[in-house]
Amino acid sequence: MKLLVYGINFAPELTGIGKYSGEMVAWLAARGHEVRVITAPPYYPEWKVRDGYSSNRYVRETWNGAEIFRTPLWVPEKVSGLRRIVHLASFAAASIPTLIAQWRWKPDVVWMTEPPLFCAPAALAFAGLRSSKAWLHIQDYEVDAAFELGLLKGPRLRGFVTSIERALLRRFDRVSTISQRMLERAASKGVTPSRLLSFTNWADVDAVRPLTAPSPMRAELGIADDAVVALYSGNMGGKQGLELLAEMAVMLRDEPHIAFVFCGGGSGRADLMARCANLRNVRFIDLQPVERLGDLLGMADVHLLPQRADAADLVMPSKLIGMLSSGRPVLAGARPETELGQVVATCGAVVPPEDARAFADALLSLASQPELRRELGRKAREVAETVFARDAVLGRFERDLQACIAG
Repeated sequence: MKLLVYGINFAPELTGIGKYSGEMVAWLAARGHEVRVITAPPYYPEWKVRDGYSSNRYVRETWNGAEIFRTPLWVPEKVSGLRRIVHLASFAAASIPTLIAQWRWKPDVVWMTEPPLFCAPAALAFAGLRSSKAWLHIQDYEVDAAFELGLLKGPRLRGFVTSIERALLRRFDRVSTISQRMLERAASKGVTPSRLLSFTNWADVDAVRPLTAPSPMRAELGIADDAVVALYSGNMGGKQGLELLAEMAVMLRDEPHIAFVFCGGGSGRADLMARCANLRNVRFIDLQPVERLGDLLGMADVHLLPQRADAADLVMPSKLIGMLSSGRPVLAGARPETELGQVVATCGAVVPPEDARAFADALLSLASQPELRRELGRKAREVAETVFARDAVLGRFERDLQACIAG
């Protein structure tokens, strides 16, 4: 099988979409499939092209048996709605020559991720002209999120953009996404059920395992052995509702046994650090390398998973899987009827999104019950192993790819 992966985020050493794309590519290449990737130089979530890469050159490299083609793009220093659109459009335009260069290779499937949907017209045109199958995988409904979060505004503009989105979605041979609620949303946008598939995020349950001793990172950060660590690890962007983390820390600043650790980078980090500037119960650390992910996630006594209320139904957060794998309870902002709410209810606590008081009270309750935390952590690990194990999820995906080609 020849698979062409087309998407802006491909940085396997990070978390989120880039990490999942990287693991999928490496797994399929190890199985003997030919895989090529058209992507950008790594820049996310810092919004700065990483050292050793260029934002204005075409580069070809080999990684874990796959051919990686990195194309130029514009990365804004300050992110806004309009600048984000120009940023995505720059990648979509600059990647077209690289896409055309795959003509002689003739992939069986052109597989692209959303975001960004900007690349969909070129992907569909190439696949149609080359008699390849076109597959769209939706990690995040960027059009819905852009309007819900106020990055784009106006009913007329929303109607126009939504009509384009629907027209594009209906032209893919397969549309997959990461949760049942998101599959239902795809169906509401006109995708026929026969073309819809579930392709959940996964966990490498061997790479992240419950620690049998305290994480060495606790000592590195000067956290007492008997303290309860509440950890947020992931992108610090607009849709996470990170102001809630600062509000929680303020409410619990007189609780000496609770320590907050906020790990990550992104456009919202500076504001969060400013809100927490005078709080001694908060520590900030940068994104950690893959080899330290187990120590990072295992440092938590409770994982924090805030979300904006207006985005809570749009995504199944990819960071959840690592949390579950670490064997620690999760405290999430979600509605009970959502898929996220149903998963977390079995292995943690669910409170209303954006309700800092409810988060703080739930954290205090978990902090006071070590036996309950251990039981919820055991259940979290069980969910990771039975539902989100990497080999099981990617094995199903491989069979779905082959069925798509045969069909």
